[in-house]
Amino acid sequence: MSDAYLQMIISLTAVITLIFVLAYGFKKRRKGVGFMRLVEYLSFGPKRGVAALKIGKEVLIIGVTPTDFRLLKTVDEAYFIEHGAGDEGESFADVISKKGILNIPGVK
Repeated sequence: MSDAYLQMIISLTAVITLIFVLAYGFKKRRKGVGFMRLVEYLSFGPKRGVAALKIGKEVLIIGVTPTDFRLLKTVDEAYFIEHGAGDEGESFADVISKKGILNIPGVK
């Protein structure tokens, strides 16, 4: 009787371990696949902000509110490379504020 319990516990442990290993593998594999990536998100308060979403060779600047998503601007990836995004720790916020991508009055 105790041999049956021991075999059942070993089998159950093996199955649970296999499930976790497969889940971890699928999660790792999925990160590298896909054509859409969140570049950066700037929060302006609870559930409000601006997101930069890279899709293919374009970067979409999207305004986010609690009830809505709006496309503010579409910029080529080359624009950010050309204007030094990522150089010397320059962030997405620095690039859009310095280069006036959004041209929002009152925002530097």
